[in-house]
Amino acid sequence: MSAAASSPGTQPERTVVGGDPYHLDPADVREPPTTWRGSLRFFGPGLIVSASIVGAGELITATALGAEAGFVLLWLVVFSTLVKVAVQVELARYAIVTGRGAMEGYTLVPPRVGRFGWIFILWILFALSKLIQTGGVIGGLAAALSILLPIGSGPLEATSLTVWSVLVTVVAIATLYSNRYALIEKVAVFLTMLFVVVTLVITLGLPATEYGYSGGDIASGLSLSLPVGAIGVALAMFGLTGVASEEITAYTYWCLEKGYARWSGPNDGSSGYRRRVKGWIAVMQKDAMTSWLIYTVATMAFYVMGAAVLHPQGLAPEGNDMIMVLSETYTGALGEWGRIVYLVGAVAALGSTLWAAIPSWSRQWSNAVSIMGGFTWTDSRSRNRWTRVFIVALPLAWLLTLLWMSAPFVMILVGGFSGGIFLAAVAVAAWYLRRTYVEPELRGGRFATVAVTVSGVAILLLGVYSALSSVGLVEIG
Repeated sequence: MSAAASSPGTQPERTVVGGDPYHLDPADVREPPTTWRGSLRFFGPGLIVSASIVGAGELITATALGAEAGFVLLWLVVFSTLVKVAVQVELARYAIVTGRGAMEGYTLVPPRVGRFGWIFILWILFALSKLIQTGGVIGGLAAALSILLPIGSGPLEATSLTVWSVLVTVVAIATLYSNRYALIEKVAVFLTMLFVVVTLVITLGLPATEYGYSGGDIASGLSLSLPVGAIGVALAMFGLTGVASEEITAYTYWCLEKGYARWSGPNDGSSGYRRRVKGWIAVMQKDAMTSWLIYTVATMAFYVMGAAVLHPQGLAPEGNDMIMVLSETYTGALGEWGRIVYLVGAVAALGSTLWAAIPSWSRQWSNAVSIMGGFTWTDSRSRNRWTRVFIVALPLAWLLTLLWMSAPFVMILVGGFSGGIFLAAVAVAAWYLRRTYVEPELRGGRFATVAVTVSGVAILLLGVYSALSSVGLVEIG
């Protein structure tokens, strides 16, 4: 490394850290930007999270919830997505300060079972259930592509669905195998912007059709009302929309690989370190809030589609039928271009989820292997090798699960349910790690404390409800 590259004040202007992002090297420290304009260049982790979030869950679930409840719960989209961001930010704060991903934090939270913390053990059970859900994402993407361009048989018929499922899996593995953060970020940003633009075009175009909605409909949806009969739908929306436990966990790795921790440097107790780490935490917070804005707008757009198009007709299609019904509806309302635009948006949304999910889960699984003694996480070659193993193995497992079950909607709900329970454990971890491993000066002010407390309580209540409903002790209609 040249002297210029190793000097903190004269590093080349890069937006992705060089070297091993999981090794905090004093030679790689960098002063953080202090303005929004300067910070924009260092966004990225949140955009990968946005790509992961707005997929099968929002495309199918948010639309279905809008179809069931109408506009009345539109406000809850904003609340359910915003309330979880505080936990995401606090877990990322821990990662930036310590240079460790969330998985290593989970195993530090007591009580411990042998060598492992209880949250780490719960993650293993959660991750196994997610093998089912993410297979549903492949199925949803294959369904959208099958409707747009059927291969070997008619739309949504077995041959076309199977061929597309295999194709998207192979393409995803081949393009992600290099395991380069910069590539993952760039493609995620492109797909995110594509589905946001498409969904907004479709949604904003609805008032010109027979399925038009008015400003009064939007205002009524933002009036904070909660009819008794909609409580069950409200709980489902809170659990299934916004950042979930897997995205919160993955976000810590993306923050590290972007460079926020390495640019902050190791904690040497100096005022310079505290200034840098506070600055990069501030960049992370802006990145997280920008991500929230993007996926909230997209989720609201899907919800409005369901409320404006399906609810008045009394339609509540499930799974792949949702994509088919809406594509056909837009053909009648907007012409063939409406159908194509909607399907392109669906492909971008579902494809972005798969693109972000594969490297996200690969990092979590490989970190879990290292925690269980399989290899040393700080060995970059071993870490990259194991991550690539899971980049290949996980999509293949998801594909086989899909071909075995052939029920994408049910598969998505299974993972969403288990995610609601694990999200409560993640909230506990964020609070514990913040109090134990982040020194008071770096924890943020009173607002951060209040925010993570409110977020944690809301998420814990959701987890309790999910656990009780799973054994039939509660049922809210």
